[in-house]
Amino acid sequence: MSKYIFVTGGVVSSLGKGIISASIGKLLQTRGYKITIQKFDPYINIDPGTLNPYEHGECYVTADGMETDLDLGHYERFTGIQTTRYNSQTTGRIYQAVIDKERRGDYLGHTIQVVPHITDEIKRRIQQLSLVPKGKTTPPFDFIITEIGGTIGDIESAPFLEAIRQLKWELGKDAVFVHLTYVPYLKAAGELKTKPTQHSVKELQSAGIQPDILILRTERHLDDHLRSKVAGFCNVDLECVIQSEDLPSIYEVPVNMQKQGLDAAILRKMGIPVGETPSLGPWNHFLELRRSAKDIVRIGLVGKYNLQDAYKSISESLSHAATYHHRTIQLTFINSDFSENAEFSDNSDFIHLLQSQDGIVICPGFGHRGIEGKILAAQYAREHNIPCFGICLGMQIMVIEFARNVLNMKDATSHEFVTDSQAKAATNYVIDLMEEQKNISQMGGTMRLGAYDCELVEGSRVASIYGENLIRERHRHRYEFNNAFLKTFEENGMMGSGKNPDADFVEIVEIPKHRWYIGTQFHPEYQSTVLQPHPLFMDFIKTSLTSRTV
Repeated sequence: MSKYIFVTGGVVSSLGKGIISASIGKLLQTRGYKITIQKFDPYINIDPGTLNPYEHGECYVTADGMETDLDLGHYERFTGIQTTRYNSQTTGRIYQAVIDKERRGDYLGHTIQVVPHITDEIKRRIQQLSLVPKGKTTPPFDFIITEIGGTIGDIESAPFLEAIRQLKWELGKDAVFVHLTYVPYLKAAGELKTKPTQHSVKELQSAGIQPDILILRTERHLDDHLRSKVAGFCNVDLECVIQSEDLPSIYEVPVNMQKQGLDAAILRKMGIPVGETPSLGPWNHFLELRRSAKDIVRIGLVGKYNLQDAYKSISESLSHAATYHHRTIQLTFINSDFSENAEFSDNSDFIHLLQSQDGIVICPGFGHRGIEGKILAAQYAREHNIPCFGICLGMQIMVIEFARNVLNMKDATSHEFVTDSQAKAATNYVIDLMEEQKNISQMGGTMRLGAYDCELVEGSRVASIYGENLIRERHRHRYEFNNAFLKTFEENGMMGSGKNPDADFVEIVEIPKHRWYIGTQFHPEYQSTVLQPHPLFMDFIKTSLTSRTV
């Protein structure tokens, strides 16, 4: 049978349950176990695909086309696993499934209730990852780590807590509870306070759950006396009270957890022999590179969401690549929305920020806000030979800018930015709505999502970067390059260097004569991991490090 680890959080959100879950997965993986990690979010949305990034940060996309929480990005970057739609669940999906069954008559006229119908559906979805594939005799994973979103005490989390309480009762030693909580430091009193943790555990116990392991999030080191106090109040073994101090990088967390014996404590709780502590060789090598890096590489992120989590996978992918080039990344957010950015009294302030970067990333997004700023950034990078990487909408921006300023199509634009009342004025839709999207009225889950093949043009820059001519990358978009203009673009210096072999969509554009000017319709950041940085980010950083030629 698969073993289950349930990770919950208390006191406040944003303590790092996703990082802890990913770290547990990494440590068990290092011991030779097959693991997967899933996230259960208590919000009623079907998925985060329609949420504003300010609400929930980045929307991460799995290879099979599920829009998910950004924590799945942490899971994949830490462990190298590939998650699917089964690794991400929400209250909305669960209730929708139960209601669909009720409408079909599956419940044979019974009254549908939170207990047992909703909780049974939650349990089914937790356990479906352990189903033995056809023709196999063992489950695909030794450990299934389940992170419950939100915090203890949230009313919307109650069905999830009841479901995992029932599972623990059914599974016995094959399940453990890990509870992440907060020990604040009161500067005025000069003391660390354990009362919030005690109340958090008490709330968890009132739901029928006794945590097996406590992880205390803290800004200050906790001595054994304080840990002993928490252990006594919360009915947890002292060796199972582990602290998670602030560290220079999230990638230090697995090493810190291993030093304190988190993985060993989990195995002991399940009655599994612990054995020797394995080496985190490649991981420690990565950390040594980060610690020893003295020089920086300056990369500007041009976008409209001034929030660190909005472009999380991109920033982490850039950081990975910089580390392997013995550099520390210095990311500067450059707000492309002049109307909301008081810092930019005119374009010169914006240009000054662009001038100070070694490389520029034109970020993804949706809608017309901030578009003209992105176009200006693409133009500046192109004209001044600054390495420039456009991702999804960023690629489309590169195309529009090239059409306007090189091909002299002053009305060139994307259909996305033009309302019906303006449609007659814009004649050159160099970016247009995909044919398959034209009859779609609903927003959620209807874009081109997931991994698709892309054939690279032999001799192109991207083909040399990948070292192969057929790649597979993940998408999240509705609009595409308009192939009616491709010949004109290529005759004037911008080539379509990657195409989908089935639909003939242009998925990569590049300017061969530029130092590094590449746009991808797909999101390569979704496939960059700590131990396997993405080749496009690696080559982009490498080029950004060379002396600039204006």
